[in-house]
Amino acid sequence: MKLNTIKILSIVVFLITLISCKENKNIEEKESSEAELTKSISEEKIDSVNQLAANQYLAMSESLEESRYPKTFYPKKNKFESSNSGWWTSGFYPGTLLYLYEETGEDSLKIEAERILEDLKREESNTSTHDLGFMMFCSFGNANRIDPKPEYQEILMNSAKSLATRYNDTVKAIRSWDSASWNKAGEDDLVVIIDNMMNLELLFWATEYSGDSAYYDIAVNHANTTMQNHFRDDYSSYHEVIYDENTGTVKKQITNQGYADESSWARGQAWGLYGYVVMYRATKDEKYLEMAKNIANFILNHTNLPEDKVPFWDFDTDKIPNDLRDSSAASVMASALLELYEFTDQTQYFKAAEQMLKTLCSPEYLANQDELGGFLLKHGVGNMPNKTEVDVPLTYGDYYFVEALKRYKEI
Repeated sequence: MKLNTIKILSIVVFLITLISCKENKNIEEKESSEAELTKSISEEKIDSVNQLAANQYLAMSESLEESRYPKTFYPKKNKFESSNSGWWTSGFYPGTLLYLYEETGEDSLKIEAERILEDLKREESNTSTHDLGFMMFCSFGNANRIDPKPEYQEILMNSAKSLATRYNDTVKAIRSWDSASWNKAGEDDLVVIIDNMMNLELLFWATEYSGDSAYYDIAVNHANTTMQNHFRDDYSSYHEVIYDENTGTVKKQITNQGYADESSWARGQAWGLYGYVVMYRATKDEKYLEMAKNIANFILNHTNLPEDKVPFWDFDTDKIPNDLRDSSAASVMASALLELYEFTDQTQYFKAAEQMLKTLCSPEYLANQDELGGFLLKHGVGNMPNKTEVDVPLTYGDYYFVEALKRYKEI
């Protein structure tokens, strides 16, 4: 009996020692991880970039015509290009202004954002586009986060209702582009593009605010359908999937804005990564976290990803290493990787995002004061096959760049 007691005590002591060693190991690993995360971009540098950005965007605001939104600037032609509120990028301008207001405290940025929001609110009832997340959540979502107002919340709910009208319960996805010859879709086809993952955040907000789970369910169904049909075995993605809207059958998998149907269009990979990080944040379903990690690992381990981590506009073009980079893809990737790091504590995601931001903050990519018509980042690629917005600043590139710097500073 005494021998058994000694054995039990020995086992207990062993287990306590084992647990203590494991806890010490975890503490050491955490301390080691934190030591590795000594930031190589100083807070002073970030503040100076944000101040440059604020100056640029306030200068841009003075040249904007009423009810117009910045799209891009063509340096070789010295030509500024804008859009109306219905264009898919309209929400990025007020969203960037609001981020910069938070970072600099300059009231004029918020005043300009509120001015343009008054015009943008008309899009709350727009059912002709899947881009209402970009348009309304990047704008009114940020406005409501900073300064909650019933008016903002009503606009966001109406926007979510408009987006939900594009959901097809047979395909279990939200229609992206309407059927047209240019996107290779016929009358009975339903087109879904990877970009649409970025619009689901609006639907999650709508369920959280209203208590109506219908919006949450649409977002989850869309993400699951996209996960099943948009991705290849290596976790790269097609840009566009065409479904038979009556049966849900996949008819085509193509890459509309990339180098080839089987290539990996850089911004498409960025949209997918960001989208599944949001899915995990909203649902805490581990399958979305694994999906985000797999997409991130595809991007970061790709042999054609440059050392400075700003990707070529497509990972598979025949002109690499002499092809154009896409700063907008790097901005989206950096922002997503920083949030992914916070969910995983895997330092490779932080380090990759940091290198992207260091590169984007360099003179090679960052505009000088009074340059680029008020935009921030050079060398964005909008639609290479269509030869539009090639090697220019892009409003969404600026938005996610500022967002990524904000996330980096807060870690």
